[in-house]
Amino acid sequence: MTLTAQKPVALVAGGGGFVGSHLCDALLDRGMEVICLDDFSTGRRENIRPLANSPRFALIEASVTDLPPLALPRLDWVFNLASPASPRRYQQDPVRTVMINVLGTHHLLEVARKHQARFLQASTSEVYGDPEQHPQDENYLGHVNPMGPRACYDEGKRVAETLCADYMRAGSAQVRVARIFNTYGPRMCADDGRIVSNLISQALGNAPLTIYGDGTQTRSFCYVSDLVRGLVALMAHEGALPGPVNLGNPSEITILELADIVRKVTGSRSEVVLRPLPEDDPKRRRPSIDRARDLLGWAPVVPLRDGLAETAAWFSAQRLPGTRSGEGEVARAAE
Repeated sequence: MTLTAQKPVALVAGGGGFVGSHLCDALLDRGMEVICLDDFSTGRRENIRPLANSPRFALIEASVTDLPPLALPRLDWVFNLASPASPRRYQQDPVRTVMINVLGTHHLLEVARKHQARFLQASTSEVYGDPEQHPQDENYLGHVNPMGPRACYDEGKRVAETLCADYMRAGSAQVRVARIFNTYGPRMCADDGRIVSNLISQALGNAPLTIYGDGTQTRSFCYVSDLVRGLVALMAHEGALPGPVNLGNPSEITILELADIVRKVTGSRSEVVLRPLPEDDPKRRRPSIDRARDLLGWAPVVPLRDGLAETAAWFSAQRLPGTRSGEGEVARAAE
């Protein structure tokens, strides 16, 4: 560890991931020193490779579930983004997904407690399950199937929120909880099974655009730079918080409409193919962001078409092998 700790120091667990790497960039731009903690089970080294030469950046390769004793400088902020976030990834090893979200969160809360650092838990809109309230505000308790195939992630995040609340009530840590709604942008994995990455990958290869369900189910898509700005604003917020804060785009769109925009920004000739909807896949998802607006002055600013164009351009520039890889995958509109 070569950091000087002469500037504020942030630990980003999951910093090699899609959102985590963008967060590392933003924190460095803010003038902070950044420690990325990642075992690269789902994160990617190339996401943080440009940061390797920065004297204000350090990498610890370790898992949050088996966290070794760490010789850390003084920490000011601890971000927990250490979890697979797409159904395809988190269902590959559901028991491990639960442990990452429960045991990993406990370990990181202990790190924050020992350093008296502020802690931010990256939770998810999946805690609302297949919601019976629309739009979803932070007071809604959710409609989750605890025995379903998605429960390893949904319930793992719900228990992580419980741990955060208990640490906060005990006065052991200053906690912020962000409930993140569908996020997209550069550095998404082409084969992670998320709806945006699948559609763009398929469109770039002029392969059929696979939609599960009839396409009328809705989501609200937030560009990654908007989300990261919200995460930093939430962590920087001084004073007490009334509870979790939704971070997402309140503009709702059907999956068929999303596919149409993807075709237009990629110039694709792809046809849409409908497949059966997976079990427990939410029919509607849209955040109420009144709390974020009131507390943080935050709202998304990147239009969906612009963000999708940037994302498609990044995918195209990567020249990723097998741009048809999304074909046949379960393209779920996961967060």
